[in-house]
Amino acid sequence: MSGSPAPAAPHTVDLLAALDPEQRAAADAPLGPVCILAGAGTGKTRTITHRIAHMVVDRGVGPDQVLALSFTARAAGELRGRLRAMNVPGVQARTFHSAALRQLHYFWPSVAGGPLPRTERSKIPQMVQAAGRLRLRPDRAELRDLTAEVEWAKASLITPADYAREAVSGGRETTLTAETVGRLYAAYEEVKSESGVLDMEDLLLLTAAMIEEHGWVATEIRSRYRHFVVDEYQDVNTLQQRVLDAWLGERDSLCVVGDPNQTIYSFAGASPRYLLDFPRRYPAAAMVRLVRDYRSTPQVVTLANRLVRAGAGAGLVAAAPARAAPPRGGWGNPAPPAPARG
Repeated sequence: MSGSPAPAAPHTVDLLAALDPEQRAAADAPLGPVCILAGAGTGKTRTITHRIAHMVVDRGVGPDQVLALSFTARAAGELRGRLRAMNVPGVQARTFHSAALRQLHYFWPSVAGGPLPRTERSKIPQMVQAAGRLRLRPDRAELRDLTAEVEWAKASLITPADYAREAVSGGRETTLTAETVGRLYAAYEEVKSESGVLDMEDLLLLTAAMIEEHGWVATEIRSRYRHFVVDEYQDVNTLQQRVLDAWLGERDSLCVVGDPNQTIYSFAGASPRYLLDFPRRYPAAAMVRLVRDYRSTPQVVTLANRLVRAGAGAGLVAAAPARAAPPRGGWGNPAPPAPARG
């Protein structure tokens, strides 16, 4: 039975013609470390999807060798959708937790000799039990704040034994003393272990440890995923960076995009330092700054730049007004990004 012929792959010139000069420079940068500083409205999602497509179509990279990481399932789904629309299916676009869970389900039975424990998305039930063991009676708001503090500690790779010291040195503010929060954190881990469940941070901790401690797992994962793209890199935390390092090994085919002025998960341990330190970690990295804002009027951009320059890390990724719309063309004459997305 014959079907319709597959659509012809686009030529490089068509693909790159759909981008402005800075976006084109990022998409066409060599395989290896690439850091894209992209302010709001500068087309970062457009840029990284075109870079991935260019890698697959013109550079011979297998789509299943690319792992694109984002921080929400919606953003990951948008990456996959855009790539499918560009006739580049098969690229894995996932959140950190989704990618880790997928790998754990595959490897854990061989590594641990049994099925992966159930994952609890909410810590509240175990935190209630842990508080009861310490004869604490936090109200609902306080319980939520204490749970967020435990999440911050785990995402920052801080153990219960080290929590009090790190909390004091970091100026953490909680309704309980640092020592009491540390004991609550330890009790939470005990309750969770006795219940035979994992939390979301455990997925990343176990994935990193599995790769670090089992060479055959590392070899298999690294032979599968050879190129990494991380969106919103300013929101990566220490635990996520540890997993990313485990996936990479000694390789450096890593493209990151972000804006240090837009970190929104600092409450959960996110820090723009990994984005800002990227050139120091990879001295040969290609550095590209997207400077044309297609979302806002020149007046809004001017005011935003003034506010950014007045703050810490001023002017790092402040966008300049776009003089013209980005060139059109390419695969099916794609339009510029929708105003609501980056």
